[in-house]
Amino acid sequence: MASRTVCSGAVLGALVPALLAGPAQAVHHRPGTAAPDALPAPDTAALGTLLRTALKHGAPGAMARIDDHRASYDDHATVYKAMEGVADRGTGDWISTADRFRIGSVTKTFSAVVLLQLAAEGRVRLDDPVNRYLPGLLPDDRITVRHVLSHRSGLYDHTNELFAGTVSGFEAVRTKVFTYRQLLALSLEHPRTQAPGASYAYSNTNFVVVGLLIEKLTGHPVRTAYENRVIKPLKLSDTFYVHPATTIPGRHARGYLTPDEAASAPVDATEQTMSWAQSAGALISSTRDLNTFFSALLGGQLLPPAQLDQMERWIPAGTGQAYGLGLRRRDLSCGVSVYGHTGAVQGYYTYAFTSKDGRRSMAALANTSNNGAVQLTMLRTLESAFCGKQTKARGAAHLPGTATENDLAQ
Repeated sequence: MASRTVCSGAVLGALVPALLAGPAQAVHHRPGTAAPDALPAPDTAALGTLLRTALKHGAPGAMARIDDHRASYDDHATVYKAMEGVADRGTGDWISTADRFRIGSVTKTFSAVVLLQLAAEGRVRLDDPVNRYLPGLLPDDRITVRHVLSHRSGLYDHTNELFAGTVSGFEAVRTKVFTYRQLLALSLEHPRTQAPGASYAYSNTNFVVVGLLIEKLTGHPVRTAYENRVIKPLKLSDTFYVHPATTIPGRHARGYLTPDEAASAPVDATEQTMSWAQSAGALISSTRDLNTFFSALLGGQLLPPAQLDQMERWIPAGTGQAYGLGLRRRDLSCGVSVYGHTGAVQGYYTYAFTSKDGRRSMAALANTSNNGAVQLTMLRTLESAFCGKQTKARGAAHLPGTATENDLAQ
């Protein structure tokens, strides 16, 4: 199947750029960042090859969208759209960058933005104990708001137990509805993994606590906070928090969970409550909306400078990467660093990253999961999008560890 790109509604047989409307609002150059023309042009041929490789490794479909604002600071971008394979194994419908999908842990950046907006309003202080705002919630008064945002709380990841069995664990929770406190209780059944503030240790439970903080501080469900503070201001028409509903509204790619047994058929995991994740991973979005979101965030439009600076206080988080407050930095082979988050949820792998100034963003998806070869292939799309033909084979994008569902996309 040839690579496809949409250009003014036409389907073309090769990857070519189309001048289309970009984010809902202009992305302004941030002081101290690289010049807009510092990035090499995306290597769209290599990007198409990677998407086809993902299909060879078992993904039903794969796609990527690049929004490049190098030419001007207005609200127009050169948009590259690459698509391979199908959105639905049953109907054979081709995957499209217009499709919505579950973004998994990319949700964490949305949650962090909301909490940092509340910090900017003086409603929470990052170095205060969580228990100051939620008395008695955590067994250690030393755990601060900053610790949960940066995965340094030491709270055991409650998803480890839920998904010890890849398919059986998923089937056991796909229709369940949990409260935040029930999820936290699953974590607190286990000893803490380290002292608060010791080092980075990824745990979805941290962002369960973030959800509790948001609801306590605003007096509203997290859905309302996402909508009023991010989705509506940026006009993100494909982004939804539907928990505990199980369906993805509108046109969407179906997601397929790969069983651990090689001979077993993929499990259609599209419908689920996502209640086991909630503010750690339950949002639905599209490649366009994710590019808009991260361009606006790194472009300085969602947070005041002081809070964005806090978000970008990096700690080591594995080979070639660092973590801030709900935001990941990946260091690519060409010397460029990109900023965003990854998302792995049953049936979907998402990579959504932008340049330091928010001027070039890429969101990529494969509609499968529990497949380390596909996950590593999709990670490498960052090299094609931001390094272009300067990508170095040696040292190109590493994937730490073995990909499993309970990683929820570290």
